[in-house]
Amino acid sequence: MITILIALVKRDLKLAARRPVEVLTTLFFFAMVGALFPLAVGADKELLRRMAPAILWVGALLSAMLSMNRLFVADFMDGTLEQLLLSPCPPSLLIAAKVLSHWLVAGLPLVLLAPIISIQFGLAPEALPRITLSLVLGTWAFSLLGAIGAALTLGLRGGGLLIAALVLPLYLPALIFGAAATNAANAFDATPHLQLLASLVAACLTLSPWATSAALKLSLD
Repeated sequence: MITILIALVKRDLKLAARRPVEVLTTLFFFAMVGALFPLAVGADKELLRRMAPAILWVGALLSAMLSMNRLFVADFMDGTLEQLLLSPCPPSLLIAAKVLSHWLVAGLPLVLLAPIISIQFGLAPEALPRITLSLVLGTWAFSLLGAIGAALTLGLRGGGLLIAALVLPLYLPALIFGAAATNAANAFDATPHLQLLASLVAACLTLSPWATSAALKLSLD
């Protein structure tokens, strides 16, 4: 079973490597959000430092929503998704493997780019590890929750807009805890906020694969 899951992750990563434009679109969007805000707000360092957590997290949230529509579409179009759900491997584990692939392609690049954007906003260098950790947890939550919306809207016209309407309320706790952790990391102890964010991710890991597999079966029927 582990071999099957590893093979599925490798397959998805290879397919993503063949479509680099889709990967770069999300990263470019996040970079543009971080680059354009200072131009619009001005050179006030204190103002940029206060706005940085909100800008980072709103950019990460919107970038995550931009990429969720592609999570199951390709496999749905060529029939692979139906075969995966009919395999002896538990559907929830297959969903978790696909979400991991999506995070490696769409979430991890955002996490790696965030410290550069943070320095641009004048955040303290010693705060960067906690900011990075908060974004690792937050982007994981975005991927897990977004998978539910992607499964519910699979095959529907305007799926991207529907995903945004469905998952945005689910994203708000991760946005609130993540922005608070990033803001606290700039001056105070971010541990309580990180613990809340980690608890949210643990709950998503438990419930999201099951809910996503149920939504996929509903969409395929």
